[in-house]
Amino acid sequence: MTKTIALVAHDNCKPDLLEWAEFNFKALSHHCLVCTGTTGKLLEDVLTKKLRLEKRFRLTKLKSGPLGGDQQLGALVSEGKIDCLIFFWDPMQPQPHDVDVKALLRIAVAYNVPTACNRATADFVISSPLMMDGYEPTKPDFSKYLARNVGE
Repeated sequence: MTKTIALVAHDNCKPDLLEWAEFNFKALSHHCLVCTGTTGKLLEDVLTKKLRLEKRFRLTKLKSGPLGGDQQLGALVSEGKIDCLIFFWDPMQPQPHDVDVKALLRIAVAYNVPTACNRATADFVISSPLMMDGYEPTKPDFSKYLARNVGE
């Protein structure tokens, strides 16, 4: 079963994500990929030029993360259009768009989207038999939150 996988990486982590994607290109080729802009361009270059896989990959590039790509991705998560998030973020480097990054991670957790923030977790996620099955995570029920009394 085809899933939609979001791939994102901070600048210092982009080489690691590209190496990971190249190593896992066979598994990734069964799925649709969505990336923030710069990561998507680099990934496209690696997968199409280096590996000559232009016809096997479905890749959508959003805006660069700091220019709204993180928020675009968060919207896709909240619309149920992302099945998995692979986000190699740099815990040692402050990010100018840290608020957007935290919002994306928060929304992924709120909507129960499997999220890998490092290579080891990404390896576990991509190699899981659930990636090729018809697995449907439980959908969050926000009815109590929406029905709460506010401002009284």
